[in-house]
Amino acid sequence: MKVGVVKEIKEKENRVALTPAGAQTLTQAGHSVLVQTGAGVGSGFGDEAYAQAGAQLVSAGSAWKTDLVLKVKEPLQQEYAQLRDQMLFTYFHLSGVTPTLTDALLEHKTTAIAYETVESDQGELPLLAPMSAVAGNMAVTMGNYYLAHFNHGKGMLLSGIFDKHYGKVVVIGDGVVGRHSARVATAMGAEVYLVGRHRDRLAELQKEIAKDIHFVLSEADNIATELRDADLVVGAVLRRGARAPHVVTEAMVKAMQPGSVIVDVSIDQGGCVETSRPTTHSAPVYEQYGVIHYCVTNMPGAYPRLSTIALTSATLPYALKLADHGLDALRTDPGFGNGVNTHAGHITCKAVAEALGLIDRFRKFA
Repeated sequence: MKVGVVKEIKEKENRVALTPAGAQTLTQAGHSVLVQTGAGVGSGFGDEAYAQAGAQLVSAGSAWKTDLVLKVKEPLQQEYAQLRDQMLFTYFHLSGVTPTLTDALLEHKTTAIAYETVESDQGELPLLAPMSAVAGNMAVTMGNYYLAHFNHGKGMLLSGIFDKHYGKVVVIGDGVVGRHSARVATAMGAEVYLVGRHRDRLAELQKEIAKDIHFVLSEADNIATELRDADLVVGAVLRRGARAPHVVTEAMVKAMQPGSVIVDVSIDQGGCVETSRPTTHSAPVYEQYGVIHYCVTNMPGAYPRLSTIALTSATLPYALKLADHGLDALRTDPGFGNGVNTHAGHITCKAVAEALGLIDRFRKFA
C-alpha cells in the first residue's frame, strides 16, 4: 500500500505523524512510504533520515495522493481540496472544530480514522493517551508561567518553599490529562484539588499521585467553591467523540480572583470552560473577567520531538494494520473500528453526529 506522510500546516505545529524508524518499519513490511519534503524537520527528523529509512521524498500533492495518509492534526480548509476517497489517520476532534471539515470529509467520501476515538480491548484510548499526557504535564508549567506578575498574573508561584506549599491548583477531571497535571502540580509543591466523578478512586489517586491530594466530587457547587480562591484551574474533561460539557460556567469564572489562570486542555473538543475559545502558540492567552485563559488547541506541538516519538510509538502498530489489511483491519477489530468517524459519505461516530446536529447523516461503520 502507498502511505503518505504530509507536513503539518497548522500554526506552529511542528510534529510529524511518523518518525524515520516508523517509516522503516512500514517499508520493510513491503509498503511504499511517501514523505512530504521537510515534514519532519520541525521535530528534528531531516529528509535524509527518511530517505535512509527507505521512504520517498515527494511534494505535498504526491503525499496526499496515497491510499493511507498519516497526519497529526485535522486538515485545515486549504487542505480540503486534497481530500479524496482514501483513509486518513489523524486527530480530528470533529465535535470541537468547524463543521466545514466534516462536510468536506463527507463530500470526498474520506474514511476519517480519528486517533482520539480508537479503543483498546480494555476500552481505553491508547492513541489519545500519549498526547493527553504531554498536555497534562504542560498545563501546570504553562499555568505557572502565566501566573507571573509580568504576564498580568496574580504573582503566585506554584511551589514548595522548605516545608510549606504555595499555590492552589484545581484540576477538573481525573483521566490521563488530569492525573498528569495533578502529579506535576504536586511535585512542584502546590496544594492540589482533583475534581472527579467517582470518590471510590481516591485510594488509587493517592497511591498514583500523592497521599495528601484533595479529592472533590464533581458537582457544580463544589467546583464553584474551589474556584473562588484557585490560582490555576486545569480543564481536563473528556467525553469520547463528543463535545466537552461546560462544567465551569461563566459565573464561576467571574467569581475567580483577578490574575488567576485557566488552562483548558479540553479545548480540542470545544472546551469545558464556558468562557474558553481556541488560541494558538503565537497568541496563547487572553483575559476575560480578569482571568487569564490559555486555550491552545495543539499544546503538544510545543514539544514536537518528544510528542512525535510518543505518538508514533502508539500509532505505528495501527498504521501497519491499515497498510497490511486496509478497511478489513477496522472491520475485524471493533475497538479500532470505533476510530472511524466518517466513511463513504456518512458520519460513523454517533457522538459526532449528535454534536453537529447531523444525526440524519449517521450510519454505523460496517
